[in-house]
Amino acid sequence: MCNACIIENVKSSMLSRRSLFRSSAAVGVAAMAAGLTTAKTALAQSSGKVVDLTHAYDRNFPTFDGKPGIEMEKVVDFAKDGYTIYKLTIFEHTGTHIDAPLHFTADGTSVADLEPANLVCPLCIIDIKAKAKDDGNAMVMKSDIEAWVSANGEIPKGACVAMNSGWAAKVAAPEYRNTPDGAFAFPGFSKEATDLLTEIGAASIGVDTLSLDPGNSKDFAVHYSWLPSGHYGIENLANLDSLPAKGATIFVGAPKHKAGTGGPARVMAMV
Repeated sequence: MCNACIIENVKSSMLSRRSLFRSSAAVGVAAMAAGLTTAKTALAQSSGKVVDLTHAYDRNFPTFDGKPGIEMEKVVDFAKDGYTIYKLTIFEHTGTHIDAPLHFTADGTSVADLEPANLVCPLCIIDIKAKAKDDGNAMVMKSDIEAWVSANGEIPKGACVAMNSGWAAKVAAPEYRNTPDGAFAFPGFSKEATDLLTEIGAASIGVDTLSLDPGNSKDFAVHYSWLPSGHYGIENLANLDSLPAKGATIFVGAPKHKAGTGGPARVMAMV
């Protein structure tokens, strides 16, 4: 998710929170340190089934600002040269991609500096398809997390907690991004939910939509709290219906360009 005009409009009201988030970041990072051990345990118990959680994308893939997220220019042609090379022009926050802490704070962790132990971790999937069917801006709430824990047990420290709203099925339709009248409409996390996940010690959150915040958000409260506190997010996940609520291990192939705020990623899960 990236829209400079919208972000600038809310920036001044949100930046004053940064000192609070900076102090919580150290706590969050320490809590996430146990994630790799947990992930290894989950991987050792897996059946070996691999599910690709990444959308293939081209210039027609939906983006937050409506502009093409990737362009391909053939610069070497097989018929002429015996091999083929494309020049790619890619915006960081397009396709299935990572939001690093640096995306929403001036001095956060870049995508190149994300802790590797937090890129291989237990995956917990919270299904909100029922309420998203009736509400295009439905949110994962604190109560949804509590219900998941009641049904499945504690969320492991260092886990990735993903929202399954069913929205991935709409990816080829205009409804993935907005209503017929042009208003943004897609599910996301609530701040109360991500505040709880910070306390629990989760490493990351993921969504099967364009943004960590719901489409009708005016303040990007999740982006401005979750990311500056040292966590990362994944947007535009695919195929979450192919996985159980718990028991899978996620592998996040984050890009590693220096000072990057995020970028397209190959994300897979094994169960």
